[in-house]
Amino acid sequence: MSSPSLFADVELAAPVVVFQLTADYNADDANKKINLGVGAYRTDEGEPWVLPVVRSVEAQMAIDPALNHEYLPILGLPSFRELATQLILGKDSRAILENRAGGVQSISGTGALRLAAEFLFRFYNKREKSTPVYVSSPTWGNQTAVFKNAGFTDMRTYRYWDPETRGLDYAGMLQDMKNAPEYSIFIFHGCAHNPTGVDPAHEEWKGIATVCKERNIFPVLDCAYQGFASGDPDVDAWSARMFVDLGFEVLICQSFAKNFGLYNERVGNLTMVMRDAPTLSRCKSQVELIIRAMYSNPPHHGARVVASTLANPAFKQEWLDNLHTMSSRIKDMRQLLHSKLRAKGTPGNWDHIINQIGMFSFTGLNASQVQYLKKRHIYLLSSGRINMCGLTTSNMEYFVDSVHDAVTNVKDGKL
Repeated sequence: MSSPSLFADVELAAPVVVFQLTADYNADDANKKINLGVGAYRTDEGEPWVLPVVRSVEAQMAIDPALNHEYLPILGLPSFRELATQLILGKDSRAILENRAGGVQSISGTGALRLAAEFLFRFYNKREKSTPVYVSSPTWGNQTAVFKNAGFTDMRTYRYWDPETRGLDYAGMLQDMKNAPEYSIFIFHGCAHNPTGVDPAHEEWKGIATVCKERNIFPVLDCAYQGFASGDPDVDAWSARMFVDLGFEVLICQSFAKNFGLYNERVGNLTMVMRDAPTLSRCKSQVELIIRAMYSNPPHHGARVVASTLANPAFKQEWLDNLHTMSSRIKDMRQLLHSKLRAKGTPGNWDHIINQIGMFSFTGLNASQVQYLKKRHIYLLSSGRINMCGLTTSNMEYFVDSVHDAVTNVKDGKL
């Protein structure tokens, strides 16, 4: 008889919830079913959408004899890094003109966040044994996991979502920031907060920056939805540009999964803004060593698609048109859901549906109501977060009827 495995004591990990939802949805043979879990755009037919500009650029790339499969530099495709940094900061950003801002290609937004975490763990606030890292309550769950895996042990939350108003708890957020130890790291969502869809107003962002200055808080901006939220990349970059214009050193994590539809190409950029050019050069050299030991260098295809699009005025305009198509459909679904819930007389105030922005809506449905919906073959996270792209003109009526029944019949966890 063979000896037991050296890994016999390894426990079976729980499945990643959002991907398990999709697996459950795919295994469901019901005629009427809706998947509102995973964060990916869908057309009104419920299908994935390859952006027309991406198809155009890829067709051009396919016949370009100059393209090959050689390794990229460790920091990534230079043209992509430059254009991605310009996209988030603005082409005429002083930080770019002064050579104290630069990009590092990453494995999508998650990879940018991991590079930021690895860099900060090694080089930030070394006077303290453990620097607190704050994430919003609630937040995208991977933020905490990424920073923990990079070595941070003091993970904390700051108030963000107000369940009573179904909006931003701005006063609570500022109070938590003021009570945070000096030199804490705060992760902010640059736009289209995940999962709530609630963003601070411009004046509120200014107040957040003021407290960051007072408490020497280091801001990390997670920007996964630039252009996808409002339809205008410049509008969605407002918070990032504000921090830079106010003189902050900041790390900005960009993803091109949503706004280019390049989900499986894993295209991201870590924009690093430092006090001066020599500091940026030293910091990028250290990130280069982190990447070398982690994955050596990034993939080419998706970065080339993005760079080719942003560098060509005609392609860039087509991309902006594609962005408008996606963001407009999301806004249309918000309006339709809101109007149908009100018309049906569903108990509660549903104005938050149209006041929120971006792909996700924090509906306010509780876990028991979510379970009730699952019995109706509607799949969403237990927090009540839904992907607005999963709603269509053809399944909206069924969803509204189901939500109405859930809210009416399930209270305090009981039917």
